[in-house]
Amino acid sequence: MLKTVALIPRKYWAVALVLVALAAAAELVMGRVPICTCGEVKLFVATATGPDNSQHIADWYSPSHLIHGFLFYLVGWIVLRWRLPGERLILATAIEAAWEVLENSPIIIDRYRAATIALGYTGDSVLNSMCDIGFMMIGFGLARRLPLWASIAICVGFELLTLWVIRDNLTLNVLMLVAPNAAIRAWQGGG
Repeated sequence: MLKTVALIPRKYWAVALVLVALAAAAELVMGRVPICTCGEVKLFVATATGPDNSQHIADWYSPSHLIHGFLFYLVGWIVLRWRLPGERLILATAIEAAWEVLENSPIIIDRYRAATIALGYTGDSVLNSMCDIGFMMIGFGLARRLPLWASIAICVGFELLTLWVIRDNLTLNVLMLVAPNAAIRAWQGGG
């Protein structure tokens, strides 16, 4: 059952969307491709290791961005409960947008290639990156409306699903980026 909560006023969404546009502009200035170089825009790409991954609207890493929204809502509720939900949405969007820009910089792309199974990773298209921010915003909105148990169930469910389907998830992604583990990398590679 959804909680009855007041809508976040449009002015906060407008600021959040400006942050998304600024992130897109920053990525374009960095030389990121607007859409997949294949010239197509696909709704979902099921191959996590192919050249289309991170180039279209959604992929197997989209659930991790939804989980970011749940986590940002939780942290904001714990640490900034006295701030308006719209202000917390703007902060969450700013953090996610900054991460997307950083994630698509050479230093992080090279780190992914060196520390994870993403050997051919070239970064996100701008479209995919902005959709990742959108998934975070959806997660934030869902976390406001769902009971805590449902939010936890969704997060655990997505983590288990992506672990099963692509041998990766938000937890492993962070772990391998911060403290790479050869055994996990071998398992993720199918070994």
